[in-house]
Amino acid sequence: MLKEIVTAIQSYFKAHQFISTHKLWKWIIIPGLIYSILFIIGIYFFGKSATGVIEYITEVSGIRNWVQKLQNSWLGFFFTIAGIILWLILMFFYFSLFKYLWLILGSPVIAYLSEKTSSIIEGRDYPFSMKQILKDAFRGIRLAIRNTLWQTVYTFSILILSFIPIIGWATPILALFVECYYYGFSMLDYSCERRNMNASKSIAYVGRHKGLAIGNGLVFYLRHGLIVVGWVLAPAYAVVAATISMHEQRDLG
Repeated sequence: MLKEIVTAIQSYFKAHQFISTHKLWKWIIIPGLIYSILFIIGIYFFGKSATGVIEYITEVSGIRNWVQKLQNSWLGFFFTIAGIILWLILMFFYFSLFKYLWLILGSPVIAYLSEKTSSIIEGRDYPFSMKQILKDAFRGIRLAIRNTLWQTVYTFSILILSFIPIIGWATPILALFVECYYYGFSMLDYSCERRNMNASKSIAYVGRHKGLAIGNGLVFYLRHGLIVVGWVLAPAYAVVAATISMHEQRDLG
């Protein structure tokens, strides 16, 4: 799996060269700007909402008053760390909802860019077909809904673990890898569809190549650390990188 993660990460560097060489910037910048605007709006409200949820839980459960009465600095430290971890997990959950909203709204563009990338790599022409693009888009939407349900189950399980002292400290990393896997999964599925895999075969294929999905999603999330520029480039680069990594995987057998 580690080798596949490295392959997926390297594909992002190849994606940059690919986009520059074939002048695909209009398919990168315009969707990226729309994504960035939605991301800024979403992260603002998500942040306020997460803080409000934590305050509500500590108030209703009486944890805050209990800790203050005990006046134990170590106990206060542990609960402060737990609060930060809970906030991070909630943010991951909220961001996953935003991510799936984007996958649904942007599915036609994602489908077209994946097909365009594949046609250039293979040196074959995929005649533009709105019917095919919509078919790919609807498949992407169905997969996004399916992944949303499964990821919600895993996220709530991780959320429960976050309340366990010390063990819960590792849960944000676990939540991040779940996020990466499901986002990369969505990017890879467009290539799976072109290989005539139905949804169940695609799920099985990505399950056998988790590294490609995790690596793709990991770089997608890390790009958000590059303010504005990373937000604009992250979505489309993920599509191109996923398509390239899938072709390389096929070449390797």
